[in-house]
Amino acid sequence: MGRTAELLFCVMGLVKMDAPNVKRIYADNCATTVVSEAALAAMMPYFRECFGNPSAIYSYGQEAKKALEGSRRAVADALGALNNEIYFTSGGTEGDNWALYSACELRAKKGRHIITSAIEHKAVLGTLEKMRSRGFEVTVLQPDSRGQITAAQLSAALRCDTVLVSIMLANNVAGTVLPVKELCAAAHEAGALFHTDAVQAAAHIPVNVRELGVDMLSISAHKFHGPKGVGALFCRLPLVPSPYITGGGQEKGQRAGTENVSGVVGMAAALSEGVRDMAANTAHIQALRAALVEQTLKIPGAFLTGDPERRLPGHASFVFEGVKHSAYVITMLNEAGICASSGSACSASSKEAPHVLTALGYADDIARSAVRISLSHYNTAEEIDIINEKLPRIISEVRAKKETLV
Repeated sequence: MGRTAELLFCVMGLVKMDAPNVKRIYADNCATTVVSEAALAAMMPYFRECFGNPSAIYSYGQEAKKALEGSRRAVADALGALNNEIYFTSGGTEGDNWALYSACELRAKKGRHIITSAIEHKAVLGTLEKMRSRGFEVTVLQPDSRGQITAAQLSAALRCDTVLVSIMLANNVAGTVLPVKELCAAAHEAGALFHTDAVQAAAHIPVNVRELGVDMLSISAHKFHGPKGVGALFCRLPLVPSPYITGGGQEKGQRAGTENVSGVVGMAAALSEGVRDMAANTAHIQALRAALVEQTLKIPGAFLTGDPERRLPGHASFVFEGVKHSAYVITMLNEAGICASSGSACSASSKEAPHVLTALGYADDIARSAVRISLSHYNTAEEIDIINEKLPRIISEVRAKKETLV
């Protein structure tokens, strides 16, 4: 196997990459996060001690039910919601899908027009593509070069038959935080529902559903040091999401299936901890990011993507002139013990340019060079020093390569 093919296959997960005797630095926290000690400790009893089915009326079941509803209260409190406005899901993708389908059903008599943005996660864009096949018209707003959508831009696209606007709170690829409060107000003036994908935002920046004014909001636990495979959908009363999975009476009759009690408990613990410690964590993470950005932008032909001011605290994404594909950089970073990514974890193996960056106006060739380094409060200044030492050298080596990924 040639080195070019090996590099691509490594990114696609087809070749195991070993970096023996190298201390690993995890810097891909927008993809997933380590489960916090508090979340893990909260979960453990619900695997063996309190393992009952929450629908059962005997003591094991009622213990699990109590944990489930206590977690619902904790998630609601963290988001500024009411208990019965929170529905547990398997994660952000399900939450996005459920919200979009429900909104269209709830407002079916009003019209069949939906508005979104070109930088949404594929969980939204893919669902709306399916809605197109069902006769809905979808307007896709184009962001500016920083990844921002304005309320005036949205207002110009709203129509009397617009039933839903779905625009994310924070972007996973560019790091931009969008003005959802203003966008939501504009949507409501036209009588449209507003959903926001807050998967990247929850526990990282303040997220209060009442202050934002949103009708629906999706989160995913593994993005804020909770377990994988669990999330939540907020749906503002008196709205109730349409039944999404049928066959039982769980989640107030709207989502059938035995609840993931341990996962829900872990999510609630992680979210509560993240909200409680947000100010201290943000100060630490932003200092690390500032040191990383300052040094990386000293590399000739390096550019920071997204909004330089209104962005996620630990998010830094760069493009590099003269780099044929980010796969080279990511693989060499991995060999040096540094875990980073090209952007969305869901499209890490794609040879296509990231749709978010092309929407921001980057040409395909430079968009394909994108490298995302996303930090958490577990990262240290010493780790940033190592990244700042190794990244310029790796970019220089990659630029000297003559191969092209095919």
